[in-house]
Amino acid sequence: MQTLLSKGEAALHESMQAVWPLDAEAAFGALPTPLRLHADPRFTGKGVTLAMVDSAFYPHPDLVQPTNRIRAWVDVSQPSLQARYFKPNELPRWPGWNASAAGQWHGTMTSVAAAGNGWLSQGLYRGLANEADLVLIQTINDDGHITNDSILRALKWLRQNRLTLDLKVVNLSLGADPIDTLKDNPIDAEIEALVREGVAVCVAAGNNGERRLLPPATAPSALTIGGLDDKNTFNDDEVELWHSNYGESLGGAFKPELVAPSIWVVAPVLPETELAREAQELFARRATGDQSCEGRIAACKLVTPYYQHVDGTSFAAPLAASVVACMLEANPKLSPFLIREALIKSAAPIENVSRERQGAGALHAGRALELALREMHGKLIGHPSSPKINGATVSFVLHDHQATEVRVFGSWNDWRDGITATRLEEGFWRAACPLPSAGNYHYKFLVDSERWLDDPANPEKMPDGFGGLNSVLVIGKNL
Repeated sequence: MQTLLSKGEAALHESMQAVWPLDAEAAFGALPTPLRLHADPRFTGKGVTLAMVDSAFYPHPDLVQPTNRIRAWVDVSQPSLQARYFKPNELPRWPGWNASAAGQWHGTMTSVAAAGNGWLSQGLYRGLANEADLVLIQTINDDGHITNDSILRALKWLRQNRLTLDLKVVNLSLGADPIDTLKDNPIDAEIEALVREGVAVCVAAGNNGERRLLPPATAPSALTIGGLDDKNTFNDDEVELWHSNYGESLGGAFKPELVAPSIWVVAPVLPETELAREAQELFARRATGDQSCEGRIAACKLVTPYYQHVDGTSFAAPLAASVVACMLEANPKLSPFLIREALIKSAAPIENVSRERQGAGALHAGRALELALREMHGKLIGHPSSPKINGATVSFVLHDHQATEVRVFGSWNDWRDGITATRLEEGFWRAACPLPSAGNYHYKFLVDSERWLDDPANPEKMPDGFGGLNSVLVIGKNL
């Protein structure tokens, strides 16, 4: 990863192609999600409760080690609900938790993609909300079907228990059965009620590439998430729309609101299954130099013995939900309306793709976090992002409530004599310097004389040569 960031993709491919290829033709190897989404590493969803409504689940090590973060499990597949509640020092167990059932695969993958801490990968394949608490809502019945009634029971239970759980975010990576008309459908109505009561809801758009949406993706106030294919690279020029569904809500609003990676997403192999046992065997053979296993590793989309790459808007939606959890950690006062606004404003449109199919564009975690932070400070409402050029000066702003000292260093003076920032209010720092001559410059914040940080408000980045990133300041000749 250090080679990738410091020397670029070409150097990585030359030096590591045999062991960790990172392109769309690779047999294995996938970029970690936080890097792909340009995540702000300061925020991990800590203190935020995220509910996952899905088929079924497994208490995966990435969710329960070293501390259990599953607060509750609820089975809504039948009218008589079952619920279990767990403490941080408790190993969660529920009926059928170790059944190795097919339905557990999907829910385990979506929950870990959003909120896993990468316990089985030394933190490499962690989700963005890797310190969030989780509520797992199981919807699949004994026949292997998810009914509209189950989805509705899940939403009602979450709304009834939202205050007890301090619930802030819900993700639904499933679809209802076809209905005759969207008008007055109860699933959309229940989502609207949840959002009115302060809970943000993310929903998968579907995977058929059709102009056709089903509840819950049709709920007007839900954040419906479509898919994109970034080719498993950092090259924005290669990003393409994925074959996700699109359409309109009952009120005529276009959906999806956003698109997010829906292919090459790293998620866990379901433990205690035949595939899990085979993955261990395949990678053990590979470690001895046996190349005959490579085809099977590719066919199973394995990344490591414990993870594989998966595809579908079922995984794009949890990525968006994980960003929302991080936004709420940064600014707990955000309403669902402000969250929607920030996600849409911060999205990156995909070129040559209609807005009807991509909404505002590609999810950008770093920009969304910056806008979430700006809502905390009256001085920043309507204020341009960092850096800001104003006449003969350029200014930089940083939001960091833990910092006691902030300086800005840059290549305009060979990284000498850092600019000391002034704390204008709690958590809001500003530094300014004379405008350099025309050109491209790199810069970073130094926080408390020990922590280097690229500018979270500035999406323009370049490798710093030390495994991290510098922010880029562009000064035009006409300034």
